[in-house]
Amino acid sequence: MPHEMVEFKSNGGTAGGYLAMPDSGTGAGVVVIQEWWGLVPHIKDVCERFAAEGFVALAPDLYHGRTTTSPDEAGKLMMALNIEGAEKDLRGAIEYLLAHESVAGDRVGTVGFCMGGALSLYAASKNEQVGACVVFYGGHPKVKPDLENMRAPLLGLYAERDDFATPALARELEAKLTSLGKSAEIHVYDNADHAFFNDERPEVFNATAAADAWQRTVRFFREHLGEKA
Repeated sequence: MPHEMVEFKSNGGTAGGYLAMPDSGTGAGVVVIQEWWGLVPHIKDVCERFAAEGFVALAPDLYHGRTTTSPDEAGKLMMALNIEGAEKDLRGAIEYLLAHESVAGDRVGTVGFCMGGALSLYAASKNEQVGACVVFYGGHPKVKPDLENMRAPLLGLYAERDDFATPALARELEAKLTSLGKSAEIHVYDNADHAFFNDERPEVFNATAAADAWQRTVRFFREHLGEKA
């Protein structure tokens, strides 16, 4: 599967990202949004996994070149992130995919993890071009999505033992969206921890939950973005 670093227009300038292409050459577009560590190998691998499923996947580099393995530094990078600027980078990534000759359809999916999960929801609430939104244990204290403006259906994937993006917060989000007449599907995995999908963190990785969440995500995107994916 071809993959490369690319640049796209954002906020009057350019931003970068990691693009993975399916062997078929065409597919629905998916924006993959990083955890607080940055655009690290795990996120690039997720892009490649989407490409293997037939999607064109782009992970924008919201930290513009910075990554870390330190939780303390990751927390500082996350809190220092300019949310308005990040939204413009995400908008640029969405527009880049929709203009790409290999992307089928007129809408893309967004999926994010932890900080990226919150930004996946935020991007979907700000962009009508988002046709499906997946949130893996999403949370960021500065991200306030406009749920009334949300048009894309939501798939939320959470963990029972998560004390950051708690099951209670997940159910609260589901209730809010449902009350607004939006489509929301929430799953909370028993005996799973925050970041259960990250197979590069053996202390929290849960293979059973991760496999089920992946299958649900791929099926969700295929359903809402078209069978071409």
